[in-house]
Amino acid sequence: MTDLVESTDEALVLACRLGDDAAWEEMVKRYQRLVFSIPRRAGLDEAVSADVFQHVFSTLLNKLDQIKDPSKVRSWLITTAKRETWRVSRQQTATISIELDDQDENGIDLPDEKPLPDEVIQRLEDQQLVRIALAELGDPCRQLLEMLFYTPVAQSYDSIAEQLRIPVGSIGPMRIRCLQKLRIVLGRMGY
Repeated sequence: MTDLVESTDEALVLACRLGDDAAWEEMVKRYQRLVFSIPRRAGLDEAVSADVFQHVFSTLLNKLDQIKDPSKVRSWLITTAKRETWRVSRQQTATISIELDDQDENGIDLPDEKPLPDEVIQRLEDQQLVRIALAELGDPCRQLLEMLFYTPVAQSYDSIAEQLRIPVGSIGPMRIRCLQKLRIVLGRMGY
């Protein structure tokens, strides 16, 4: 495979089944944020979330040949991450005892033990799809959209124009074209 970043999920799974290490790396890279975010959103700490992440990808590696529809590997990963998160959460709540300090009764921040709502999972899936589509756009569209929508502090058009080496007046029309391209890429992905 020459360009794994633009590969479909199905193509990645098929390449992974053939032992392609680069395809496996791309699979992990593509879904690492999504899988890791599920236990974190459920209130698990970073170390336990890393264990969930490891379990999910180990299970995927062991069950690659059993996945009936490789194009739905994203859904498989989400379901597996949710199940493992719930299993670990139940296990933790069954074994952890909390001792309250008389002086700090209100200072305890317990995670919500309810399962993740479907809306949160859908939002995480949507964010992952947009990240994949952005990677397919390439520069300068990817750069512009990341500067406009993915920076923690909003950048001025002057700053963006300087970084991209384009006139300030070009940013608006370029943004429109880039968003149209993004919409097309997302449409090809079935979104």
